[in-house]
Amino acid sequence: MSQKTPLYDQHVAAGARMVDFAGWAMPLHYGSQLAEHERVRTGCGLFDVSHMLVTDLPAAARGMLRTLLANDVAKLDERPGHALYSCLLNPQGGVIDDLIVYHREEGGYRIVSNAATRETVAEQLSVAAARAGIACQVRDDLALIAVQGPQAVGLLERCYGDAAAPLLALKPFGCHQLGALFCGRTGYTGEDGFEIALPAEQASELWQRLQELGAAPCGLGARDSLRLEAGLNLNGNEMDETISPLEAGLGWTVAWEPSERDFTGRAALEQQRAQGLACRLVGLVLDGRAPARAGYLVQTEAGDGVVTSGGYAPTLGGPIALARIPRQADEETCQVVIRGRPVSARIVRPPFVRHGRVRV
Repeated sequence: MSQKTPLYDQHVAAGARMVDFAGWAMPLHYGSQLAEHERVRTGCGLFDVSHMLVTDLPAAARGMLRTLLANDVAKLDERPGHALYSCLLNPQGGVIDDLIVYHREEGGYRIVSNAATRETVAEQLSVAAARAGIACQVRDDLALIAVQGPQAVGLLERCYGDAAAPLLALKPFGCHQLGALFCGRTGYTGEDGFEIALPAEQASELWQRLQELGAAPCGLGARDSLRLEAGLNLNGNEMDETISPLEAGLGWTVAWEPSERDFTGRAALEQQRAQGLACRLVGLVLDGRAPARAGYLVQTEAGDGVVTSGGYAPTLGGPIALARIPRQADEETCQVVIRGRPVSARIVRPPFVRHGRVRV
């Protein structure tokens, strides 16, 4: 039986089409995925992301996190109120999960990770914390609401008045505690916005208030088409426990220095880097109207590749995809086999869309 977020009743009352996602009952859409997608690109959309895992760790977890994560939380030492994006790896260098680590202004760390890897990540963090003799608190008492779109800033200003000033001043990947609300200038849409953690019992009131001010509730469908246009990886598609961050286009999230920091998976990544990568992650803009789906064959002059994510891009008005192709493939076009028929595609560098503008 699917678990329910604190906003479940709000979704049902609004007529959302509910689906099971990673063991959670979540809204797929509220009538029109395309309209929700467009609302985020041009206005402001709301996403219930309370199914994600929120874990709080004390400041003493710094050393533990430097060993666990491929990125280095030491970058945040002089930057309380900021966050970084990182991958949690297995010893073979594969990606267990990608997550955000916030260095809270009042001290300590808050980690937000994905729903599909919830149990695995919770166990990894709790075991490591127990070995280090520090506390590890899973925050199931919190709800998470993502407020995304070019009008997100103005909407929060209208919602909170002068008290919102510290939130509006945040730069990307900044964070601030505003009373009971913990706000990060983060998101998964390619647009400006915030992700807000707050007590579960206060979630419905904020959800309703934001709608009254002009935000539109959005479901998983729009969330996926938005992140695909933004060229953002999806765990389980662009990376998994057999794919390294180097192969997933996330080499920039690996902190190689200082060289003595021996994080989990480092030896495997160093070997892979020394040998050279066999593949690379690219974007594809397909001819015609037929969408490519994960698992479809990609044909290049240097050999075959595979679509990792694909679908219709409302902002571009056609199908796009992310794909893993041979590193040596240097041509500008390829073929995607859709229902047994090769379809021409242009190889591009993501993102396809960022801040409402087509980039390819």
